[in-house]
Amino acid sequence: MPAPIVLIPARLGSTRLPGKPLADIGGLPMIVHVLRRAEAAAIGPVAVACAESAIADAVRAAGGTAVLTDPDLPSGSDRIHAALATLDPAGVHDIVVNLQGDLPGFPPRALRDLVAVLDDPGFDIATLVAPVTTAKEAAAPSVVKAACGFGDAATAPALYFSRHPIPSGPGPLWHHVGVYAYRRAALERFVAAPPSPLELREKLEQLRALELGLRIGAARIDRAPFGVDTPEDLDRARRNLAA
Repeated sequence: MPAPIVLIPARLGSTRLPGKPLADIGGLPMIVHVLRRAEAAAIGPVAVACAESAIADAVRAAGGTAVLTDPDLPSGSDRIHAALATLDPAGVHDIVVNLQGDLPGFPPRALRDLVAVLDDPGFDIATLVAPVTTAKEAAAPSVVKAACGFGDAATAPALYFSRHPIPSGPGPLWHHVGVYAYRRAALERFVAAPPSPLELREKLEQLRALELGLRIGAARIDRAPFGVDTPEDLDRARRNLAA
């Protein structure tokens, strides 16, 4: 049976919203909201991979597990890889979920859908997509689009990712939700490789996986979860989670 672990990378160094993981939402730091969502999914143990001790202190005060990692690590993927080595040196957990720490309203069921993608042995990495619903969303470079052809299937290979609307022609467009489940060997390959040409060109880390020949499978969810990147986003999250 698969043995997933959920790791949430978090650091204080956001330029648009300094101290973001510790931002108060309804009396709890944002990182604790994300922790609770991951725990509610009940797919395996949950830990926060922290760049700073202040985040670790907040997580532990809420009864969670925190691992301090090198603050100079370049990405969340590198941070969860470092935390995994500390938490599970024996390799008990064969699926590693990377849940972003700025998704305080993330639906727990979506984590279960994510991990289920790896029931297909042909996929090395799983991710999520949601329908693009407006022309503004399709055109926004901040919304990453995934080229997937689902047909009637619940999952499909993610063949490319871009900040531009892809693929061309009539049919749905898919908003990529940047949450991943890696087979452990795939995570090892990914973090060991340097940034790839298309990754650098599009500024999308997941293209490194495709250029390495790793296969990414995507599951559909109804809508993209709301992320917090700016003070305005934080205000919206406070309103949404108070409702």
